[in-house]
Amino acid sequence: MVQIVVVDGYTINPGDNPWNPLEKLGTLRVHDRTAPESLVTVAANADVLITNKCPISAAAIEQLPSLKFVAVTATGHNIVDAAAARRRDIPVSNVPEYGTQTVAQFTWALILELCHRVGRHADSVAAGHWSKCPDFCYWLTPQIELAGKRLGLVGFGRIAQQVAKIGHTFGMEVLASGRSGNSAPSGLSVEWLPTDELFAAADVVSLHCPQTPETERLVNRRLLGRMRRDALLINTSRGGLVDERDLADALRAGQIAGAAVDVVSQEPIRTDNPLLSAPNCLITPHMAWSSLAARQRLMRCTAENVAAFLDGRPINVVNGNSAR
Repeated sequence: MVQIVVVDGYTINPGDNPWNPLEKLGTLRVHDRTAPESLVTVAANADVLITNKCPISAAAIEQLPSLKFVAVTATGHNIVDAAAARRRDIPVSNVPEYGTQTVAQFTWALILELCHRVGRHADSVAAGHWSKCPDFCYWLTPQIELAGKRLGLVGFGRIAQQVAKIGHTFGMEVLASGRSGNSAPSGLSVEWLPTDELFAAADVVSLHCPQTPETERLVNRRLLGRMRRDALLINTSRGGLVDERDLADALRAGQIAGAAVDVVSQEPIRTDNPLLSAPNCLITPHMAWSSLAARQRLMRCTAENVAAFLDGRPINVVNGNSAR
């Protein structure tokens, strides 16, 4: 019986998303969390290794002689040394699409929170401030209408396209930078701009590109300096896309109006991350992907990846292996 080991299963199933699809495929062992230094011990007899954020290094791969397949329960797969796996003829598969609707919806939750600060106003009412107000209404922050403003999307894959469609319903103009080969959804007008020009033109900039050596710290002092003083920056992609010190400095200087990030360069966030003390900065704990519906799709697609490998036809392979 094939041995399947999940090394960090808690995030995909904290108790509401059963492992049934994977239990049908072999002997399943699930560890809620695994420290990187314990990985080789935990996965010693694994034929199939399933990880979300626990790193699978080249050294670990070389010390796991039974390993034949790695499944990443995410779209991003940089936590696995794919080249080392390829040298052992071990396919690595990801889940290319599971959270499009969820992440797009969360992106808009961040944008709308910056525009309206609903939570802050609800807390104010709960604290009794409305009861004591001499007027029938009040607001603590400027209220921003999005109609007629420009939404700039860095990257234009599935999630960005869904964000664009929602922005269009708000009456926003959509700007995009990245590979122009990604066609716009039907009925949606998109203006393609170089990244520098997009940052200068957009009222809201939202990041939706992968983190690569070319995009690491893409958003830095220079690009932030091109943004409008009333512009907003959103990041639900990868923390390493942003130079966090430069962003904190820009927020303190009033160079941009606000930022909201669901991801940071080191997760969990370090206590010395400069964004924690930056004004007008919302930080959420990498949760944009985490709706139950998205996690159920993630579970189902991961099981499909494992089943396809066991059937001799691996799918969603990210490291160049098509078969063993």
